[in-house]
Amino acid sequence: LKLKHARHTSPVRLRRLLRICLHAGPPLSGMGSGPDTSGLATLYVGDLHTDVNEAVLQEKFMPFGAIAMIHVCRDSVTRRSLGYAYVNYYSRSDAQQALEKLNYTEIRGRACRIMWNRKERGKAVGNPEANIFVKNLDPSVDSRALYDTFNMFGNIISCKVSLDGNGMSRGYGFVQYESEDAAKQAIERVNGQEIGGRQVYVGPFIKRDKHEDKQGGDVSVHVRNIPPDWDDEKVVALFRDFGDIVFSLVLNDSRSDRRYGFVNFKESEAAAKAIEALHGKDLRTDEERAAMEQEEAAKKEKEAAPGDEEKAGEEEKKEGEGGEGEEKEKEEKEEKE
Repeated sequence: LKLKHARHTSPVRLRRLLRICLHAGPPLSGMGSGPDTSGLATLYVGDLHTDVNEAVLQEKFMPFGAIAMIHVCRDSVTRRSLGYAYVNYYSRSDAQQALEKLNYTEIRGRACRIMWNRKERGKAVGNPEANIFVKNLDPSVDSRALYDTFNMFGNIISCKVSLDGNGMSRGYGFVQYESEDAAKQAIERVNGQEIGGRQVYVGPFIKRDKHEDKQGGDVSVHVRNIPPDWDDEKVVALFRDFGDIVFSLVLNDSRSDRRYGFVNFKESEAAAKAIEALHGKDLRTDEERAAMEQEEAAKKEKEAAPGDEEKAGEEEKKEGEGGEGEEKEKEEKEEKE
């Protein structure tokens, strides 16, 4: 195992918005400030494929009403799409219809996620108590299925299953409600139940920095080199002796086929003890260790074999050349006599 305190640092990147006007509208007040959308009904469209541009979105959203403007957010240097955009309708009813009809539908092979922008959402924005975390999801469960499961408890602002770079589910997701009561009901009624044939964990989502502020230190442990046959329960069993655990999460790295995860303790002292005791610990059984040693030995023999054969071939060649030389000298001597 390799353990360390999990730190999440995200560099601030300067971005500018590219706006394409589909109808007559006011000019931009400044490149950095974005378009003036006062008086318009604005939808946020996320989880977009990088190939999706303004023209594609225009074709998708135009049937629901007159659009004032669309802009896809791009990297200021590479001009590559950042995977989200804003669609501005003149009418709120048109925007509401587009939200209801197009949310979680596919655009260029990827399901999009649509919600009102921050200004439209108003007081519902940023309520941490209304945000829940769902893990151990079956790969077949997408954002739409997650939404259909949890919308019975209240109005959902945002619902998303986390995906890797290949568009495959990472096995966990987030649901943000408008009200705290809806989130509490969802946790009470769905936690421990089956979704898509798997028993899921549902709990409150607490950002790491806020959780650490409450506890006064680093409480999250990043775990690497988790054995391939270990699940959440086995990881929790390993770390439980060091203190109370808030939650754990085991993930697969699609690029390297290795497993890693996070364990969040209630107290920072428990996290420090776990790192001190388990960092570098060999979790292999005697049988696994012996099998791996045999594999490594066989690999070394295989790597050394081509060199030995080449060396033997060179020796045979030298011997052959030496024998031919002796026979030639003998023939020349016989001709002279």
